[in-house]
Amino acid sequence: MEKAVAISSLFLTRLLVIWVAVIFSFGVPVDATTDPNDVQGLQILYTSLNSPWQLTGWRSSGGDPCGELWKGVICQGSSVVSLQMSGLGLSGTMGYLLNNLVSLKSLDLSGNSIHDSIPYQLPPNLTSLNLANNIISGNLPYSLSSMTSLTYLNVSRNILSQGVGDLFANHSALANLDISFNNFTGDLPPSFSTLTNLSTLRVQNNKLTGSLNVLVGLPLIDLNVANNNFSGWIPQELNSVTNFVYDGNGFANGPAPPPPPYTPPPPGRSGNGSNHTPKSGHTPESNARNGNKKNGLTTGSILGWVLGSLSATILLLLALVFCLRRESKKEISARTSVGTLPSNDKVNTEMQERRAKPTATVSDLKPTAMENMTIERLQGKNGSVKRVKSPITATSFTVATLQTATNSFSQENLIGEGSLGRVYRAEFPNGKIMAIKKIDSAALSLQEEDNFLEAISNMSRLRHPNIVALAGYCAEHGQRLLVHEYIGNSNLHDMLHYADERSKMLTWNARVRVALGTARALEYLHEVCLPSVVHRNLKSANILLDDEFNPQLSDCGLASLTPNTERQVSSAQVIGSFGYSAPEFALSGMYTVKSDVYSFGVVMLELLTGRKPLDSSRVRSEQSLVRWATPQLHDIDALSKMVDPILNGMYPAKSLSRFADIIALCVQPEPEFRPPMSEVVQALVRLMQRAVIVKRQPSEDSGFAFKNPDHEADDLQ
Repeated sequence: MEKAVAISSLFLTRLLVIWVAVIFSFGVPVDATTDPNDVQGLQILYTSLNSPWQLTGWRSSGGDPCGELWKGVICQGSSVVSLQMSGLGLSGTMGYLLNNLVSLKSLDLSGNSIHDSIPYQLPPNLTSLNLANNIISGNLPYSLSSMTSLTYLNVSRNILSQGVGDLFANHSALANLDISFNNFTGDLPPSFSTLTNLSTLRVQNNKLTGSLNVLVGLPLIDLNVANNNFSGWIPQELNSVTNFVYDGNGFANGPAPPPPPYTPPPPGRSGNGSNHTPKSGHTPESNARNGNKKNGLTTGSILGWVLGSLSATILLLLALVFCLRRESKKEISARTSVGTLPSNDKVNTEMQERRAKPTATVSDLKPTAMENMTIERLQGKNGSVKRVKSPITATSFTVATLQTATNSFSQENLIGEGSLGRVYRAEFPNGKIMAIKKIDSAALSLQEEDNFLEAISNMSRLRHPNIVALAGYCAEHGQRLLVHEYIGNSNLHDMLHYADERSKMLTWNARVRVALGTARALEYLHEVCLPSVVHRNLKSANILLDDEFNPQLSDCGLASLTPNTERQVSSAQVIGSFGYSAPEFALSGMYTVKSDVYSFGVVMLELLTGRKPLDSSRVRSEQSLVRWATPQLHDIDALSKMVDPILNGMYPAKSLSRFADIIALCVQPEPEFRPPMSEVVQALVRLMQRAVIVKRQPSEDSGFAFKNPDHEADDLQ
């Protein structure tokens, strides 16, 4: 009996050892909690791809991608390092939050049906990006220029267009580049010449023009430039490329052309009859001249010079006539209308300060016939129907006008991007500079054009010195575009989190002034406007600063353009930004004026600490700014250690303490305990009136002295 028990015990022990070994051999994570920034980025990607069933394990909210082994997700520790989702039949778009995936090295979405444009904000540390075989439109985003770790980039077989863009000056690691089978136009960008590690380049089946000179000297092994509009002479150096395909172009096969008119002839040939050394890119013609050893000019060459000069003169005259006629047309166009555009944005780029003239939007730009248009809204309650007419006071623009002002929404004029689309700098013929927000159709759920026009009508009536006013709009050919005045200084997010000389100018008094101006803007939206206007996307990136650091709150009134309630609950794609959203929104999808108050408290925390609302680079206990800071707001010693180090101690202690008290009220977990914005404004006004910092004199022992001149408060408000 004892022997049987012993055998059974030994058997169970061995079975337990085998079971543990099996568990570890499959790598089941013990603690695989995924980085919250990665989780949010994947959730937004999932909903943007229309929540496909193919992505097993994925969720639009909650979940642990690394611990739950989401399909295609590869992790190292708690970080997502690779997404392999090729050929899954995915549709939709790539969303707007891929830049959250800071640890991602490889992204493969090839062989799907993804549409729209490539997001401006891509994972910043990618080494491999494959978007081939989709239906992606637009052009290459400028953010590619900062993705210096890329070794592989493939965007072939899409419908990308415009110029390739001079984006590759810092891509010495790039070894494989494939942009073939698209609609790219223009010359190869000069920065291609800096791709010192490039072995494979495929640009076939586009509409590219110019020469191949920029490719000379690159370590190419595989080069395909077929079926484009290249011209000129193929550089002799490229003939040594192992796999070189160049058919379907307009390359010349004969000798090089003569020097252009008005340039001196080549230097005389030496006694041995050798020719002048040709320039790079024109080497094949050198042997064709070796037969001519005369030092003088022949009759034929003189005749050629005469004919060339005459031709050039005629061309110059024609060009002059063309330019004069074109300028004349521009003047006529400027007198008649200023208005039409296409698409995309960084949401935080916008408009000039309107304190001096809050109602003057685009006074020098003539409106089109749509400016005085009214729209009719049907309100049905208990069977009754009431027609309400809402005049649109903003200027209507045409897509064509806005295209001209932005150079067809060129990459060079892209100044930002946000959750709703891209923002472009626009320059009109009269010299007016504006910011154009092209709303991404994938980010919204607009049903009818009248819905958009009604939202424009409401937005155009917002008038406050701390709110960016709507100057114009475009609702033509399916486009949804907003026109604002251009503010070229910065936004609060960049000023706080990208340290440079401008950050040092954001003193304590300037920070309080920013908080007060923003609070006044929200007070106007919540308590002056009828009905109340909820911002829903309050964050530091939407607070623009003029040259005097006066805040201008952007995106006011855009909440009416957000998707339906059902989608709001499942995704934070449009309403609010992760880190700024109030707890009640995360739990129920409900968003009220008190939710705006919470977001404002988070912005105040940014002003106080200089930290981002979410920062995965910090230790886990400090990644969430609200969770880390809130317990310390009433501890004066802890509070002094939380202050932004850029301030270098230059702040009044009492002012800091009162500032922290206001923050603590705004970020209360329960909405009903948060104050209305009118009380926040009053508290900030009192704060500014009570203490103005005075820098100590060298003879003073104490650090700082304080004074209370009431008249100075007006200067700071």
